[in-house]
Amino acid sequence: MSDYPYLREIASDLQFPEGPIALADGSVIVVEIRRRTLTRIDKDGRKDIVAELGGGPNGAAIGPDGLCYVCNNGGFTWPVVHGHHVPGLAPDDYQGGSIQRVDLRTGRYETLYTHCNGVPLNGPNDIVFDSDGGFWFTDLGKRRARSQDIGVIYYAKADGSEIRQMVFPMDRPNGIGLSPDEKTLYVAETPTGRVWRFAIGAPGEIVHAHGSYRDEQGEVLAGLPGYQLFDSLAVDSAGNVCVATLVNGGISVFDPGEGHLIEHVATGDPHTTNIAFGGSDLRTAYITLSSHGKVVAMEWPRPGAPLPYLNFEPTKR
Repeated sequence: MSDYPYLREIASDLQFPEGPIALADGSVIVVEIRRRTLTRIDKDGRKDIVAELGGGPNGAAIGPDGLCYVCNNGGFTWPVVHGHHVPGLAPDDYQGGSIQRVDLRTGRYETLYTHCNGVPLNGPNDIVFDSDGGFWFTDLGKRRARSQDIGVIYYAKADGSEIRQMVFPMDRPNGIGLSPDEKTLYVAETPTGRVWRFAIGAPGEIVHAHGSYRDEQGEVLAGLPGYQLFDSLAVDSAGNVCVATLVNGGISVFDPGEGHLIEHVATGDPHTTNIAFGGSDLRTAYITLSSHGKVVAMEWPRPGAPLPYLNFEPTKR
């Protein structure tokens, strides 16, 4: 970490952590995709497994009932690249993707969704709740030796009563987030290195972008030159879109108007995958350095945008 003095280590020896949630009690919830768990990191850095979820738990968010909703991608193979385990193809025990709901107090969980109108969820990846209590999530799909799935954006209700396909096709959509006023949905596509934006007219409703090659496809906000890929994202209080950037490991920050690159915060891990904001003033950025197995934190130049439902404080098991 000496090359990045602004980063302080929160926890290490994690098995490809993603999906950080900074809770009000100072702890941080992460998924460990390779370990197949939802894990809590206490303020002193101690790690406790909350739930063993199987498959490949990926993005996570707190819902209106105080429960933790997890995008489970169904799992990966784990080839070693440059000395680190990284996600690979669909594994032999792959049985599909799902949305799971976890009680952080007890570790009990249930599967909320596995299909949408008969179509299986292939690789749910990232999730964001709106203040109406519904959630948007991406389905990145799975890669196989000679083929891969087409990506989808879904909207669903937290009580399990409804799930709808909202945007199809997309090229492996990954990070997803809402503007502070919840009028814009942002989605990062991994292989294209693009951030898309979609106008929201009402909860769970995308306004058609007339003139686009597909009415509901929205428009490209930002991209980066060369070989730089995008993972998860978060939005700060100024509306800037903070995107975890693969290969050129770090966080790329784009303004929400013209999509100009404001800054790139380097982290030293080419698999920098997630950023989430926490602390009493939302000025602490928690970042997952996934191939290094670490969660780090830094003081961010601006507060993060508040997320609904994060006043929940779980008791220890």
